[in-house]
Amino acid sequence: MTARDCPTLRRRAVLLGAAALAAPSVARAQAWPERPIRWIVNFPPGGAADILSRALAEALGTSLGQPIVVENRPGAGGMVGSEVVARARGDAHVVMMSNAASHGIGPVLYRSVPYDPVADFTHIHLVGTFPSVLCVNVDLPVRTLADYVALAEGRPGQVQYGSGGNGTMNHLIGQLFMRAAGIELVHVPYRGSAPAMTDVIGGQIPSLMESLPTAMGNIRGGRLRPIATSEAERATTLPDVPTFAESGFPTVVSTNWFGFSAAAGIPEAVAERWRVAIAAALASDLVKERFGAIGVRPGRLGPAEYTALVRSELDRWREVIRAGNITVD
Repeated sequence: MTARDCPTLRRRAVLLGAAALAAPSVARAQAWPERPIRWIVNFPPGGAADILSRALAEALGTSLGQPIVVENRPGAGGMVGSEVVARARGDAHVVMMSNAASHGIGPVLYRSVPYDPVADFTHIHLVGTFPSVLCVNVDLPVRTLADYVALAEGRPGQVQYGSGGNGTMNHLIGQLFMRAAGIELVHVPYRGSAPAMTDVIGGQIPSLMESLPTAMGNIRGGRLRPIATSEAERATTLPDVPTFAESGFPTVVSTNWFGFSAAAGIPEAVAERWRVAIAAALASDLVKERFGAIGVRPGRLGPAEYTALVRSELDRWREVIRAGNITVD
């Protein structure tokens, strides 16, 4: 009797064939990682992507059996570093901290984008979410959002706000607020968050829109004055600072998100090992403490849900950019 003649034998043959096809992938997963992990941060040192990446990398420690090398590759709203990962298709040793700027805003804001934010990546896990915060120089006679609007109304086209770069979430939130308030602000893009904060603290520019984790140290140190946050509810680490929405601008609501992604085409078994490792790191006391101190909520979305979030954010920002006729400076 042949396999063709017997249903049981046919099923067994199919299963054996599937196992044979899966064997190389499983073998590669068992051998992985074979060399150090290259972890790309697509923004400069000191920003939210850098802070979260290094906290996670430290929590992972030596559990993978190879060192993790965190490499900052900033530029073009996070697109420079993202392209590095996109071009590493099939290489399970190249990963990154994907984010709203590089995978939600940039791909629909810039005319030329060197990667597909979904097809060129294996999105594995949402890492964390948090608001942006509008801060001003502490010597500026501005203590509320109403004060800030009045300042801008009295000096149209003269009040500047800084951000960590064109095409970032903080750039776009500033544009949303400007249009909602009917005021004219001047956006000043910097090469990362650190120089933007330095210039606000020093009085070179009066204000900036910044990610809460990045700004928190200077806020606590009294070097920056926060006047509004971007989420629907107040930040737990800044309970006395109102949101844009409760200050009279209900359309200015946005959440920063960061996730863990690898290059497209990696073995499914390796992606699953990454998912388990990242989920364990996010549940660790070290990460919970680090994230909580800077106002970051650890993410819970796995591969399918995080990929769906990326798609939905692309749709959302495409409409925002189109409706507001927003362009990069």
